Amino acid sequence: TILAEGMTQLPPSDTDQAWKVEKILTGLGFSMADMQRPPEEFSGGYQVRLNLAKVLVAEPNLLLLDEPTNYLDITSIRWLERFLATWPGELMLITHDRSFMDKVVTHTLGIHRRKLRKLAGDTGKYYAQIAQDEEIYEKTRMNDEKRKKEIELFITRFRAKARLANMVQSRVKTLSKMEKRDKLEAAKSLDFSFRHHPFPAKQALRVEDLGFGYSASEKLIQNLDLTVGAGERICVIGKNGRGKTTLLKLLAKTLSPDEGAVSYHPVAVAGFYEQTNISSLVESRTVEEEILYSDAGVERQLARNICGAMMFEGDAALKKIAVLSGGEKSRVMLGKLLARPVNVLLLDEPTNHLDMESCDALLSALDEFPGAVVMVTHNEMFLDLLAEKLVVFQGERVTVFDGTYSEFLEKVGWQEEEGLEERSLQEARNEPEGARLTKKEARKKRSEVLTVKNRIIKPIEKKMAAIEKEIEQQEKLLEKLNRDLLAAAEAGDGRKISTLSREIHACQNDIDRQFETLEQLMSDMEKKSAVFDTQLEALNPDVE
Repeated sequence: TILAEGMTQLPPSDTDQAWKVEKILTGLGFSMADMQRPPEEFSGGYQVRLNLAKVLVAEPNLLLLDEPTNYLDITSIRWLERFLATWPGELMLITHDRSFMDKVVTHTLGIHRRKLRKLAGDTGKYYAQIAQDEEIYEKTRMNDEKRKKEIELFITRFRAKARLANMVQSRVKTLSKMEKRDKLEAAKSLDFSFRHHPFPAKQALRVEDLGFGYSASEKLIQNLDLTVGAGERICVIGKNGRGKTTLLKLLAKTLSPDEGAVSYHPVAVAGFYEQTNISSLVESRTVEEEILYSDAGVERQLARNICGAMMFEGDAALKKIAVLSGGEKSRVMLGKLLARPVNVLLLDEPTNHLDMESCDALLSALDEFPGAVVMVTHNEMFLDLLAEKLVVFQGERVTVFDGTYSEFLEKVGWQEEEGLEERSLQEARNEPEGARLTKKEARKKRSEVLTVKNRIIKPIEKKMAAIEKEIEQQEKLLEKLNRDLLAAAEAGDGRKISTLSREIHACQNDIDRQFETLEQLMSDMEKKSAVFDTQLEALNPDVE
């Protein structure tokens, strides 16, 4: 079974500790029922998750993880983030998910211009340092070039002057010692923008009472209503296998709904990027031909420009589709989407197969696109920076959340994370007394308890800090409004007094609500901390 396979990698001292494997498998998206099924019944993606679980339960000193978030959904990625952030050993990680990397690492090791470089800090600090170093290099190179020309001119002008022979000879030696700095080549990365079809209306797309299931007994989507405004950014989120891609296919009209309707404005033109649709590419065609055939209005020069933007420069644009890798084929699919003027983009996990710089380029292109975007993604950087509205697949329901991703986490959150937290608290309550453990075992157990406590308490502390900051800002606003009210009273401005009184009342109510929330969070944190503190006290308090 899945559970038995996971247990094969437990350390020799923990071979009977099935709960440790269950905890990690649950975090990676396996249900308790899944754990009793054989691995061969699962998809390749879930088998990759099982392999990851086996590595984590082995408790090595050093973890080497190559793209661990591939095949993980958003809740599993968030669980893995928290797990790795509190991992006591060393970690080396390859990932193109910048948000995930920045939440986990203490140092960044980059390969830039064929050289390895390690810097303390996240990717933001790494790229800022690279940019600064290259700016200094380029200024130094230009100064060296200028100095070199001045020396060459001096030598040419005064070579024949006998009385200046020593000075000329000195400059000849200086010139021979000067290091030659080559001009830096432009770093290759995706650089593109989506073509926009003009759209004069306010509403691009409307979904009414949508329902769909691949079988009559199992509905993936029921009673969904959604409006997509012109220029709106909507992200579709949820666990794998719940129907996110199916929803995009319904919006793209490559699938027909069982109930309800998907209605486009007459002037709306949709472009659909489907991550699994590389099979639609014709293997005998070249990259350039695929771009040319994607839209009737595409001329050869435009096709070549798009090929270049997708990093198929020069003869690379003449490569046959048959010889391309999966990632290269995905870039061709993205290029085909760029060739067609649209005002609604439907994107299914577009960051898969893109490297970190390419993800940044895509984010920039989406930010500048004037049309509407509906995107399925597990990438929290994209969610944080783009999403204005969310379609959430959670539990057995599909709901629309009108707000940003951070607002969703604060007000709704992921049910799976609440379940994991409850299990961790229950395990903490049921742990055996520390007196039965050796000092070594107690140290290890204390470390585990502190890790779990940190994982549960830290998000509450973060919410409390955000609310305290908000209260501070609201109190400053309240002080200003009271000063303005006093000035309005002295001026006898009745209308302004009335307006300010209403604003003061609303501001005070908001502060009171924030204090109530803060009090609830404080109480929740104290209760949860008490569970862990009781257990820590029992685990040999003399052990440091």
